[in-house]
Amino acid sequence: MNLENYLPVLLFILVGIAVGIAPQVLGRVLAPHRPDVQKNSPYECGFEAFEDARMKFDVRYYLVAILFILFDLETAFFFPWGVAMRDLGWPGFVTMLVFIAEFVVGFWYIWKKGALDWE
Repeated sequence: MNLENYLPVLLFILVGIAVGIAPQVLGRVLAPHRPDVQKNSPYECGFEAFEDARMKFDVRYYLVAILFILFDLETAFFFPWGVAMRDLGWPGFVTMLVFIAEFVVGFWYIWKKGALDWE
């Protein structure tokens, strides 16, 4: 087993860690640090914390989040399909057309149900 093949992977991991940690360290070292009462107060969604943390949220927040994840994952299938399009040929093209049709029907359904309407 040749360990030289793993050098690019190790470098990629180290650069990723450096890119993730270096801005935080630089911000902590170089930025002014002057906390006051207002900066340390609880803050959420533009409101002062005035009720119990277990207050009910409108279900539409969760619905929009679930729909975003669903459609985001579905569109993620388009990229590998586009890259491998020449290798897949006509059967892959037809399969993806069926997938896109299901995607459009699902989008049309949630649109007609009013899941995307915000009052």
